[in-house]
Amino acid sequence: MKPYYQHNGITIYNGNSLHVLAELSPTSISCLLTDPPYSSGGCFRSDRQRATGDKYTLSGTAINRPDFSGDNRDQRSWTFWCTWWLSVCAPLLKPAAHVFSFTDWRQLPSLTDAMQAAGFVWRGIIPWNKTGAARPQKGWFRAQCEYVLTASVGTLGQEQQREGPCMEGFWTQSAGQDKHHQTGKPVALCRFLLEPSASGIVLDPFMGGGSTLFAARDAGRPAIGIEIEEAICEDAAKRLEQEVLPLEYRDNNRI
Repeated sequence: MKPYYQHNGITIYNGNSLHVLAELSPTSISCLLTDPPYSSGGCFRSDRQRATGDKYTLSGTAINRPDFSGDNRDQRSWTFWCTWWLSVCAPLLKPAAHVFSFTDWRQLPSLTDAMQAAGFVWRGIIPWNKTGAARPQKGWFRAQCEYVLTASVGTLGQEQQREGPCMEGFWTQSAGQDKHHQTGKPVALCRFLLEPSASGIVLDPFMGGGSTLFAARDAGRPAIGIEIEEAICEDAAKRLEQEVLPLEYRDNNRI
């Protein structure tokens, strides 16, 4: 499949992830970092069937971003679907590769099952605290956290003999900062998740606004992103062309 965009180690494919993943080379990926459609946004079927803009965009929001597809599965079929694409990703990953996937509280149990059914070793969760600006509920607790499931392909090196700092097990940042997609994630959070994985290709089968790609580029790493909506691919590609890398990366000739 011909890339939609390719420059300085960053590649975007416009298409169905399952079709594109089938064309990638086995054991070529060092890290899987992705944000699949949650098929959430409500407790009932009628809630899930709404347009994504109605589910994930606050009333009165000045910026209208394109809707995206694949977000209306019921919970059981969503679990099967996640097991499917995770299983397709598994042979693409190198031994000891890191796996990170975002989810919300409704789908957290389902995604943990899917990850383990696909053969990955589940490592835990990293809560993302979106601060007090997120999802107030009168008379109840704010739904202000989303979660990053962490896993690996087999063991993480020597397990008990790994080197490096002990990293924080959570992230705090407003969801409205650095957002270019209805459910976009902060680039800084994606950079944080990539820190334990020092090198190699980063894969995002559901790239959305491209936060994973920008984080990988900032770290001087190649990355592959897949997105089914062409309008969203176009926006990410334009921003990749326009935005300039931090000075320290350019000076070190890392692109």
